[in-house]
Amino acid sequence: RMSRHAQKLRDHDRNPCVAETDASRKCMDDNNYNKNMCTDYFLKYKSCRKFWHEIMMQRRRNGVKPEMPSAEERKKILESME
Repeated sequence: RMSRHAQKLRDHDRNPCVAETDASRKCMDDNNYNKNMCTDYFLKYKSCRKFWHEIMMQRRRNGVKPEMPSAEERKKILESME
């Protein structure tokens, strides 16, 4: 059974970077934990966190709740940027 913290990290509505987290972890597993082999995955994760953190802060400033858009809402935001 997962801890409450682990469940939050797996919740797509709360954590917009689940896919990037999983990809980084898989890269580390596949490359015997050689971080140098996974730099691209770490950068994608970092970019993801930065992007959604900025959106969350903007929503907080604007009084929008919830501060983190739901998974469905995030999908629409990303599609509007393509």
